[in-house]
Amino acid sequence: MNDTLTSDVTGRRVEVNGEHATVRFSGIVPPVAGLWLGVEWDNPERGKHDGSHEGTVYFKCRHPTGGSFIRPNKVNFGVDFLTAIKNRYVLEDEPEEEEKEQTVIIGNKPVETIGFDSVVKQQSQLSKLQEVSLRNCAVNGAGDKRGIAQACPNIRSIDLSKNLLSSWDDVIAIADQLKHLEVLNLSENKLRFPSGLPSPTGTFSMLKVLVLNRTGVTWAEVLRCASGWPVLEKLYLESNNIIISERPADVLQTVKLLDLSSNQLIDENQLFLIAYLPRLEQLILSDIGISSLHFPDAGIGCKTAMFPSLQYLVLNDNQISQWSFINELDKLQSLHALSCARNPLTEEGSKDAQTTRQFIIAKIGQLRTLNKCVVSAGVARRFLNWKPSDCCKKQLRLKTEKCIGVVFLQMIQPEERRGAELDYRKAFGNEWKKAGGHQDPDKDRPNEEFLAAHPRYQSLCLKYGAPEDGELKTPQPFLLRNELLTLR
Repeated sequence: MNDTLTSDVTGRRVEVNGEHATVRFSGIVPPVAGLWLGVEWDNPERGKHDGSHEGTVYFKCRHPTGGSFIRPNKVNFGVDFLTAIKNRYVLEDEPEEEEKEQTVIIGNKPVETIGFDSVVKQQSQLSKLQEVSLRNCAVNGAGDKRGIAQACPNIRSIDLSKNLLSSWDDVIAIADQLKHLEVLNLSENKLRFPSGLPSPTGTFSMLKVLVLNRTGVTWAEVLRCASGWPVLEKLYLESNNIIISERPADVLQTVKLLDLSSNQLIDENQLFLIAYLPRLEQLILSDIGISSLHFPDAGIGCKTAMFPSLQYLVLNDNQISQWSFINELDKLQSLHALSCARNPLTEEGSKDAQTTRQFIIAKIGQLRTLNKCVVSAGVARRFLNWKPSDCCKKQLRLKTEKCIGVVFLQMIQPEERRGAELDYRKAFGNEWKKAGGHQDPDKDRPNEEFLAAHPRYQSLCLKYGAPEDGELKTPQPFLLRNELLTLR
């Protein structure tokens, strides 16, 4: 761009040598002559100052070294959507052909054209596009009105992440021309969202997946725009410093997946504001710093009315250190899958990692998957139809017998849930007895403190029977005489 700017560029997104920034100022910066642009870098380490020069404040930055002054001819203001899509997709893999002269009929008159075949081929190629990736292609807006709708009307999925879009209006201008749009990724675009009316009705009528990671969007802005997303199913809001400030009212009611990862200001009380989204099945809360959770509407052994449809919960990279947190998760009526890796309670590499896994399984009765590993239902089913001839044909009898032995051992291996629950019942049996537990149901009255710490213990006793005294003996030291068995 030349040193003379023909329009106001303040607020525009720009790219300079691979780094992205927002224009905060354009004008003269004495004593050096000529036009300058004052930019605030996305990466504050790229800048040199806070927007001031020799005591004069020209613009403000959120970071003391987030600003720079740059000549306009050093800045890339980007290209429109259609230009970017042609640069990436038009005749991308087609061999270049010599342009031929051709006669076509326009109205009633024959007209000689050159390169007509190429134009038709380009239009045909664009019209077939359904999935488009324009990540980091310096897209700054829609371009000519209706140009997108005419050239590529069948697009269903777009990745527009890390571009130069500066406002939600730019997004609307693109999406309004794509009536089949279902997936839209806008991550890493620093967008200005509207403070007034929501998106026009019909613009996002087919949109099911929206990714707004690292866009600077606030929760209030999400709710304001959400009325324009009538069938949205998946919403990603990672790394936006979001604070959930109000309950969704008549919006986001169709959302099945919500990603709030790396929003460090979210706490359990804020989560309760989204607890009644009727279709929410997956909630991703990685790296939000959460350490405590309590559902006030449900007592010991009861189910909460909150998050009624939640099946999959991700709590990786948080500060969970107390078993009381895990106890509360058993109150979720539909929870089947949990990821809670890299928490103080579940540190990987710990010698007690397997015990921790067992305890989590025992504490959450309906859990089917933990940290992406299925809670096994035993391996016996895999071998019910096994025959020696399947894997031991033409082998020695000794090897066949060994193979049969291995299969037999695997067949009698107990399922993981049963083993976890039995081990948990045994591990805390003595504590249960001291708290008032008893094999006689009429005398079994464990105190409230024990029940609060082990809310499923009584149900495990009903399921497997109360632990017998013989099960709760303290293990003897590892000596040969303590390992001998008496056989009859």
